Amino acid sequence: MTDLPTFDDVVSASKRIQGHAHRTPVMTSSTVDEALGAQVFFKCENFQRMGAFKFRGAFNALSNFSPEQKRAGVVAFSSGNHAQAIALSARIQGIPATIVMPEDAPRAKVAATKGYGGNVVTYDRYTEDREAIGRDLAERHGLTLIPPYDHPDVVAGQGTVAKELFEEVGPLDALFVCLGGGGLLAGSALSARALSPACAVYGVEPDAGNDGQRSFRAGEIVHIDTPRTIADGAQTQHLGQITFPIIQRNVDDILTASDGELIECMAFLAERMKLVVEPTGCLGFAAARQMKDMLAGKRVGVILSGGNVDMARFAELLSA
Repeated sequence: MTDLPTFDDVVSASKRIQGHAHRTPVMTSSTVDEALGAQVFFKCENFQRMGAFKFRGAFNALSNFSPEQKRAGVVAFSSGNHAQAIALSARIQGIPATIVMPEDAPRAKVAATKGYGGNVVTYDRYTEDREAIGRDLAERHGLTLIPPYDHPDVVAGQGTVAKELFEEVGPLDALFVCLGGGGLLAGSALSARALSPACAVYGVEPDAGNDGQRSFRAGEIVHIDTPRTIADGAQTQHLGQITFPIIQRNVDDILTASDGELIECMAFLAERMKLVVEPTGCLGFAAARQMKDMLAGKRVGVILSGGNVDMARFAELLSA
């Protein structure tokens, strides 16, 4: 069993990515504060390099490669953001990158991954197993597989998002984090417990893909079929062997949001805060809106995890 990462690993990751990852802004909205009766701080990872928090974990993981691993190359599987993160991090560090992506991944994410120099291999997310494809490529070509969430260096890198948030705004009463495979949530929980121990940490996933919520309730990892949701970054089938125990130990609850609620949040963020946020990135905000009665008078953090959405799709969702 791989040792679980700790907050010390998050601190090390923070030093490793410094000067490469952006320290993203924290934004507020008087309209949101008034609607929720709370003070809300949005950590805007849509302004991160390649448009999402995933750059942090990817760059941290590749920074730990040996010279032999760097020469051979990296392989990753992803619906888009981890793909771009690995491709860009690999280009910066001179590492060949092969990325396994679903055929229906957003065109903007595929184009960006290729633009960063990634060699894209496609698959059908509803009939094929991306993890098996990734393992096979790694074994056949001597590549190092870096999964999108279930890796200690990835979790530690993602934990730097919340670390920066707490360093900037101080202790919080509640923190809302989107949940797919659990890398961001697990890392955020490590930072919360170290820097704001009384903060309630909530993971948020789409209604159609509540494997994390079911796992949290059952006390064991629950596997589901690939969920059909506009939150493509959270179309995971299960939590990880590394992320689940960290979440189980450090997270207060896991909530869900509907696709309709995500569209409402996308529209609000675009119209009132001039922020382009992808559907997955709105999960935390959607849950905070649901819980407004419990947040009155509180200091609340919301991680907007990314802004990589095809503009035609963005317009289509908002016009619907």
